[in-house]
Amino acid sequence: MKKYFDFEGNGTNYRREIIGGLTTFLSMAYILAVNPSVLSLQGVEGIPDSMRMDMGAVFVATALAAFIGCMIMGLFAKYPIALAPGMGLNAFFAFTVVLTMGIPWQTALTGVLFSGVIFALLTVTGLREYVINAIPMEMKMAVSAGIGFFITFVGLQSSGIITMNEATLVGLGATHDPKVLLAIGGLIITVILMAKKVPAAIFIGMIITALAGLFLGLVPKPDGIVGAVPSMEPTFGVAFDAFANPGEFFNVQFLVVVLTFLFVDFFDTAGTLVGVASQANMIKDNKLPRANRALLSDSIATITGSIFGTSTTTSYVESTAGVAAGARTGFASVVTGALFLLAIFLSPLIVTFTSEVTAPALIIVGALMVSNLSKVRWDQFEVAVPAFLTMFMMPLTYSIATGIAIGFVFYPITMIMAGRRKEVHPMMYALFVIFILYFIFMTE
Repeated sequence: MKKYFDFEGNGTNYRREIIGGLTTFLSMAYILAVNPSVLSLQGVEGIPDSMRMDMGAVFVATALAAFIGCMIMGLFAKYPIALAPGMGLNAFFAFTVVLTMGIPWQTALTGVLFSGVIFALLTVTGLREYVINAIPMEMKMAVSAGIGFFITFVGLQSSGIITMNEATLVGLGATHDPKVLLAIGGLIITVILMAKKVPAAIFIGMIITALAGLFLGLVPKPDGIVGAVPSMEPTFGVAFDAFANPGEFFNVQFLVVVLTFLFVDFFDTAGTLVGVASQANMIKDNKLPRANRALLSDSIATITGSIFGTSTTTSYVESTAGVAAGARTGFASVVTGALFLLAIFLSPLIVTFTSEVTAPALIIVGALMVSNLSKVRWDQFEVAVPAFLTMFMMPLTYSIATGIAIGFVFYPITMIMAGRRKEVHPMMYALFVIFILYFIFMTE
């Protein structure tokens, strides 16, 4: 094992790798509670049960997708990077695709499957660099920041901190409501932990909030800590069901869904790889060794995750916590994956993590994603306007896809009018046409 991962060449040992893998797991373990909550549309009232995914099945799918993703990344790409269903992508799946577009979650899983296959093909054929270079840096950063605003809004809304207001559309919720106060208290605790740079602050904050909710009788009590693994029957293999009726995905709306899954996962993974590798001093001559293997690992994890029954699986920036703790090889990812596998026996605890408990995680992760705004050149109007519209329209339209579409329609227009048409990649013009068609067919 030491030889396979080249412990000596990477200046590491079993102890550092195990501690690093454990640290990464604790830093991202919140997804085990948050993902089932988001995909089951917990906290959203007045919708049919058919629109909600089974929480138990999603919990197991989340753990297994993370396990498979971490194992492939660790053993194949040999990077200390952990994977799990991505934040933002799960919100897009649940609140945009299912809730807003009205696409059945079963078909949405097919969209995730398609995006994973396309991601793999782009990686194997070497077209990934072409795609990466086609999208301007400002638009990539705007999408990331916009998703941050969106999932923060989802967290505020699901917890009751922000509610519907007939006069102003939205307004401050009932702050005297004990459950809303629990969410606010959890947010304050998590912010304090984050400010103090406590490792696994989001996970610890969620645990403290859940315990406080149990003590105050505000969240359901679990039947135990360890229990039987929930059945995956409600979600396993459902991604293939849509093939019985191809008409469900031969349309512009479905194409936009797939492109959005692909786009966000593609650049989120690339950014995470560079960030983690830089921190671990793995970049050689401005190149990332085994980059194709890492990207292929991510796409395979997305494909298997969609088959299990969860939204897009992607690389987690929380892996930097493990690197900071000493992780330098894929063995740390193997440790993280093993811990996710063991977590499937903790399913009785799911009921405790209500929307009030998970909301602080959504809000904090959203705030972290918004930091990418600093990379947008706001002094260039032709760039600033499409970037602004991209991120601002996501929460206002309650749709990540719509935000991306609006920004990508405006970008070629502003660039052409500014006399910079030669700087616009041909793919941006193709996306312009696709998104125009999206708006035409979406509003019919």
